[in-house]
Parts: sequence; structure tokens; C-alpha cells
Amino acid sequence: IADRREGIGVCGWILVSLSFLLVLITFPISIWACMKVIREYEQAVVFRLGRILSKKAKGPGMILILPCTDTFIKVDLRMVACKIPPQEILTKDAVTAQVDGVVCYRIYSAVSAVANISDVHSATVLLTQTTLRNVLGTQSLAQLLAGREAIAHSIQAILNSATEQWGVKVARVEIKDVRIPVAMQRAMAAEAEAARETRAKVVAAEGEMNASRALKQASMVLSESPAGLQLRYLQTLTTLAAENNSTIVFPLPMNMLGSLGQKSRGG
Repeated sequence: IADRREGIGVCGWILVSLSFLLVLITFPISIWACMKVIREYEQAVVFRLGRILSKKAKGPGMILILPCTDTFIKVDLRMVACKIPPQEILTKDAVTAQVDGVVCYRIYSAVSAVANISDVHSATVLLTQTTLRNVLGTQSLAQLLAGREAIAHSIQAILNSATEQWGVKVARVEIKDVRIPVAMQRAMAAEAEAARETRAKVVAAEGEMNASRALKQASMVLSESPAGLQLRYLQTLTTLAAENNSTIVFPLPMNMLGSLGQKSRGG
């Protein structure tokens, strides 16, 4: 629509001339109906006899329109943040989830936003909901939970390619919350707990293995030095005495016990 070059015709110019003449006759009263103030964050799309005037938006500031032949529509160019209602989706691995989010967009071409679509804000939100459902339907639950940023960028790129002809630029898309059924939450919690227990058992087994290796090395060192074994025994007794214990254990070598058993059987 913005690329059309047809004029308003001879009849149109006659009507415009009559409207301008009426403004001159009723001046200065008519000036109040001709002056319109457009705010800094707005632009006005002026229609003269149904056609967009100069094929571009006017403002910000003060603009003049002819009261009989011109109409205008204000377009807000500020960033708009809309909440995406919760969407119930079925993920790639057949898990039902409810996902909501936020989309931020702005209008950069007021003429396209007015001439190419009837309600640009409603259309953008509806398209965002549909795109969110389509994109998340191709992802598994694990990908959805772990790759929110990548999914958001993918949705943003798809929206920008679709809303370009509307004069809309999508600045950001964020997935705010992912809700899954209670039964699935319990199953995931049980799976996580089992994984933690498995890791704990592996760590404990590795600790026992390292401890057994250290004990083996210590026993080899003590076997080379009988005096070192005696010193270790005295150190252990010192530790027990420091705790005010009344019982002291005296270890005996196993070979000594074996020889005593043999003597008792021989007697």
C-alpha cells in the first residue's frame, strides 16, 4: 500500500481546494481545528481523501490538517512489553507442559503498522503465542529446561521475519516459567535422588580404594622398620590417654597368638 503512486485526481484536488478555502474564510477560528500536536514518542499517519499523505508519517511536533478532507491516526513508537498467556504444549518426548513468557517489541514504521494490518498489537501477541507453541513442540523437556536462551533467540528470529511487513521489530523474547505435571515432578525428583545416591556411592568407593592404597603403603613402610611400628603404637597410646579413657588395648602380633595355640594343643 505504501508503494502506490496514484494521486487523488481532479475531483480530489477540487475538494482539497474548497476545504483550504473554507479554512481561510473561517480563520482564525479554524486554525484550532487544523493544528494537532504529536508527542515525542508518537507519529501520525495522515489520510487525505482516504490516501496516505506523502507516503510517510508526520511528527513529532505540531502538524496541520484540513478538517474536511484529512484524518489521522496516532501510532505509539515506544517499546511494548506483553505477557504471553500460559500455553499448554506437548514436547518432543510426549510430556505435557505449560509455558508462559514475555515479548518486547516496538513499531518502527507507523505507515506499515496502520496500512498493512488492522490491529498490530493483537496480531503480534497472537503470532507470538503460535510461534511459541510451534517451536517448543519440537524440543524435548530436557532441551526446554536447559536451553531457554537459545529457544528464545529462535522464536525472536521467526517473529522478526514475520512482522517485518507490519513495521514491527521484536526486541526480546523470554520464557518465564515452565510448569509440568505433579507426577512428572515426583518422577524427576526420584531420578535426581537416585543419581545423587549413585554418585555418593561412587565417591565413597573411590575413598575406600584410596584409603586402602594408603594403608598398604604404610604397612610396607612399617614392615621395613620394626622400631617405627613401636613408635606408632606409643603414639596411639598417647592419643588414648589424652581422652581420659580407662581402657587401653594392647595389640598382639598374630604369629604370637598362633604359636601359643600350637603349644596348648601340643601340651
